[in-house]
Amino acid sequence: MKLIDLNRDGGIGANSLFVQLGDLNILVDSGLHPKKVGRRATPDHTPLRGKNLDLIIITHCHLDHIGSLPLTMREHPDAPVIMTTSSRMLIERMLHNSASVMMRQREDENIPDYPLFTHEEIDRLARRLTGVPFGHVKKFRGGRDEIEVILHHAGHVAGAAAVEIRHKHRAIFFTGDVLFENQRTLPGAKFPSGHFDTLVTETTRGTTRRQVEKTRGAEMARLVASINDTIQKGGSFLIPVFALGRMQEILSIVHDARKFRRLVDCPIYGSGLGMDLVDYFDEICRKTHHIQFNRGIVKELKIRPLPRVLKPGEDPKQNALYIISSGMLVERTPSYTLASGLIGHAGNTIGFVGYCDPETPGGRLLASKPGETFLFETAHVKTKIKARVERFELSGHADREELLQFAVQTGARSIVLTHGDPDARAWFAEQLAAKLPAAKVIDPVPLKQYQV
Repeated sequence: MKLIDLNRDGGIGANSLFVQLGDLNILVDSGLHPKKVGRRATPDHTPLRGKNLDLIIITHCHLDHIGSLPLTMREHPDAPVIMTTSSRMLIERMLHNSASVMMRQREDENIPDYPLFTHEEIDRLARRLTGVPFGHVKKFRGGRDEIEVILHHAGHVAGAAAVEIRHKHRAIFFTGDVLFENQRTLPGAKFPSGHFDTLVTETTRGTTRRQVEKTRGAEMARLVASINDTIQKGGSFLIPVFALGRMQEILSIVHDARKFRRLVDCPIYGSGLGMDLVDYFDEICRKTHHIQFNRGIVKELKIRPLPRVLKPGEDPKQNALYIISSGMLVERTPSYTLASGLIGHAGNTIGFVGYCDPETPGGRLLASKPGETFLFETAHVKTKIKARVERFELSGHADREELLQFAVQTGARSIVLTHGDPDARAWFAEQLAAKLPAAKVIDPVPLKQYQV
């Protein structure tokens, strides 16, 4: 097998792996880097020039895995695209939202490359997107070779899949983004046990040591207790969330807390793409039974929409709970603007519930200390940090120890490290060298070809 990481900057970003098995050319994911703009945000598909793609596999519908898919499909008009049935129900909505965001960015930020694709193009390409049930064996033929592809539950988010590919007498396994723990809305990953010749594994939480006391259940309880404390003291509580997955889980946690009278009475505001996806999650639940979610939650919680215009640097003083996109406080998003007003008042709390890239505003805020001055650059707000800033361990990614344990039990002779910052990959490389000394561990340099 030959493999090239097409994510031009490495780390976590425009995720895309080019794999050659015999005479079959396969692409696993085609993402968009969340911190970059224009063509710089896309994978570098130079190694694909002059080659025909036989198959595109999508692991899940977060934009760092699908955000450049229409470009790839445009360049490879005959390549079939497969994903899980649940992802097929989500992907068009996610891509349409991305097109809308790019059109706004073109005007607001003067980015001439945008939009990279249009709504009309998404509609045209949709017929090439195929949903495949979990566990179903699907065969694809090249000129000489044949592969079998099986998608496995990966937890993480609705529709997320690990990918097993069988070629001749070899078995290759891509974890994709994975979570082994059960979430409130989604059961944990169900991976096959036993040997794989090659393992391609995510490494997101490689620098995060597991803390035994921070179980998911304990962190949910701590989140609810922190909300109660903030509201009872007259403040407001902001939870910045990812639209796909984290929004729906937080809504479910809050709903359960209110149902069992563990949550104080307060207004609850919800905003962003995540609120639109509520209906999609309800449909996935009814049609596939792979998740647990009911759109009636929104009605029972009496979720209110945000005001159309939020004023940067201004605390709305609603003594409310806000569940708002984006999860990393990315510039020019509702959570970013709201945080710029809440952070300067001691009664408020901002609670992060997912991964935050260190270079995003959310990551920088988590690394700051109380009393320090913080700049919300695009909001033109500079203020001292007086609000509480907390992190709750409700990540959608597996603990490093769990991923390491899975890797070791596969007995793989080759292990490729992906989807992690350099320090995270380094931890996995060191641990795997100790526990699987016979294995070849590869931390791929972007755009370099490896014989795996």
